[in-house]
Amino acid sequence: MARKSQTPDASPVADFEQSMQALEELVGKMEAGEMTLEESLAAYERGVGLYRRCQGALEQAELRVRLLSDPAKPEDARDFDTGEDG
Repeated sequence: MARKSQTPDASPVADFEQSMQALEELVGKMEAGEMTLEESLAAYERGVGLYRRCQGALEQAELRVRLLSDPAKPEDARDFDTGEDG
């Protein structure tokens, strides 16, 4: 029987950490340059999916922080200060 990679009640943070680790391992394999073209395409496709999962988890985390900042008006919360000049 196939095991699900994500349980329905898995936290976005845990999902982020697992997805990020899988993405880092996948990138390492791709950078080694020992994959066939077909394997590389499949790995790239999986990487895009992992990236999207990471991005979704980060968006969920940001929403949680906004709700904690001001539960009555999360839309009025200020953007995060990334420390980057821009």
